[in-house]
Amino acid sequence: MKNRYADETIYLRPMTYEDTEDIIRWRNSDKVRTHFIYRQPFTREIHENWIENVINTGKAIQMMICEKEGDKPIGSVYIRDIDAVHHKGEYGIFIGEESKRGHGIGTAVAKLMLEYAFGELKLHRVYLRVLADNLQAIASYEKSGFVKEAYLKDDVYLDGRYCHIILMAVLAPNEENAIENS
Repeated sequence: MKNRYADETIYLRPMTYEDTEDIIRWRNSDKVRTHFIYRQPFTREIHENWIENVINTGKAIQMMICEKEGDKPIGSVYIRDIDAVHHKGEYGIFIGEESKRGHGIGTAVAKLMLEYAFGELKLHRVYLRVLADNLQAIASYEKSGFVKEAYLKDDVYLDGRYCHIILMAVLAPNEENAIENS
């Protein structure tokens, strides 16, 4: 990342190995894990494998969400499955610190990460999958520009029941630039 993407209260910085303990703690918390499709216990080995095989190979970009005041990480955001041929990638986010949820940080982060995805990565389309009952996340995604594209009934089996998934996406604001500059 050439420069930090920031607003008045938060900034994004690249994730490092030093962030591993925070990532593990957050991903294993019930409040975060229940909104993920992948819900198995998250270990140091899994996270380091993710860094080595996905982040370090350019298949994903992962950033830490940090508060400007105190320079404290509070969550993480990523674009995964980056497809250079089709100029797209999948968005994901979690606010790890419970006291920071519900304050509009997720919406602000999505806008910053989309700016990065379209500006730096030159993507044309960023998409996401969200559990259909996660209404707070859906509202946040819509505020940041994502639109619903599909409703997948009984798409995943979690906690002994089938759950619906909503696919959402946003296109680059200047579509010609996203393709010409890649």
